[in-house]
Amino acid sequence: MEKSDKDLKLKRKISLLGVIFIGVGNILGAGIYVLVGTAVGMTGNFTWIIFVFAAFLAILTGLSYAELSAMYPKSAAEYVYTEEAFGSKLMSFVLGWVIILLGFFAAATVALGFSYYFTTLLSIPIFEARVIVASILIVLLSIISYLGIEYSSWINIVFVFIEATGLIIIIIIGIPEFGSVNYFEFPAGVSFLVIFSATALIFFAYIGFEDIANVAEEVKNPHKNLPKAIVYSSIISTIIYLLVAIAIVSILPWDQIAASDAPLMEVASVKLGNVGFFLLAIIALFATSNTVLIMLIVTSRQMYGMSKDKVLPEGLSKLSPKRRTPYLAVWFTMIFTIIPIIFMGILEDVAHATVFAILIAFFLVNLSLIVLRKKKPDLDRPFKIKPNIKWVPIIPLLGCVVCATFIILYIFTEPLIVIIELISIAIGIVFYVVWKLIKSKTD
Repeated sequence: MEKSDKDLKLKRKISLLGVIFIGVGNILGAGIYVLVGTAVGMTGNFTWIIFVFAAFLAILTGLSYAELSAMYPKSAAEYVYTEEAFGSKLMSFVLGWVIILLGFFAAATVALGFSYYFTTLLSIPIFEARVIVASILIVLLSIISYLGIEYSSWINIVFVFIEATGLIIIIIIGIPEFGSVNYFEFPAGVSFLVIFSATALIFFAYIGFEDIANVAEEVKNPHKNLPKAIVYSSIISTIIYLLVAIAIVSILPWDQIAASDAPLMEVASVKLGNVGFFLLAIIALFATSNTVLIMLIVTSRQMYGMSKDKVLPEGLSKLSPKRRTPYLAVWFTMIFTIIPIIFMGILEDVAHATVFAILIAFFLVNLSLIVLRKKKPDLDRPFKIKPNIKWVPIIPLLGCVVCATFIILYIFTEPLIVIIELISIAIGIVFYVVWKLIKSKTD
């Protein structure tokens, strides 16, 4: 006897190792392969310190996600956390809406990064070709997402091994050159605002640990495994990033790295010749495609979770009886990820827009944890952040301060991106009001 749609649930198939690989795979595939050249062009040999700054910002909020995910192991994580903390459907919806849009644009950005490596490998430097390649990638990975989390998890594990191997190769060939350059050397004319911009750009490379929380309903023993996975994946990724950042400027002058569309391929070719160039190009394809796969899965689960709470059309929470995947959410995610690819031309601008959106989300997640410590002090917390001053947790408070500082800097330095984000939020609010009116008439 088949279960009804309401009885169907996502399958808990992901182990602790599997969810760590999801975090590491999502973090490693984006910035280090796609945007590191731009960051090096801004801050030169000092880029490794920029990775430290970005890691600090990410880890502050990562610990908040660790505590909250253990308390509320549900899809649409940010939506759930803010609703529990503030009791406002509208605020929770707006945050969920921002996270969904972020998923579309971040996946599209990394898919274009994949296409840059692919077309460079085939010597086809034509933008239209890159758009087509990126779109085909989104379709193929959406099919894998539809087939089920078990298939996706195994593919992710294999791809993570491959992408980590590429970065380890860079580290190994760079070790003999460690100490050969001044790692505090800036390009001429570097200012505080340049360092801020570079940190925000590299922060894009750390986006991914929070996505662990959005596959919570498919993780075994989520109360213990989610916080562990968030912490472990953040630490592993940070160590790899720092060593790679030091290695690449040790091997190749920073201005040559900055001038390259495929910087890690250029670095590998210096030490390993054409074999290194080709090898890193292939590995970069696996790394970027893996990040896109995870982003597609996570965004569809965000839509699924919000649909279950009836703030998005309920069809988006329907599961395939055989695959136990939210098939409509998967296909909607595919379509709305392909659309921005067609209009994208500059990865750096899209990355900054994504970072601004995630900073808003991270600020609210940190604030949610602080509010919940006051509002629900007796709630079971399998993972609890310390230290505290009375009931106020210090790390989430620092997370709020840092995120707010970056948001304010964005307002003054990237006003166009801020305006676009505000327009997106306004569209979300209009959608929420209209959908609520439609629901009230049909219920």
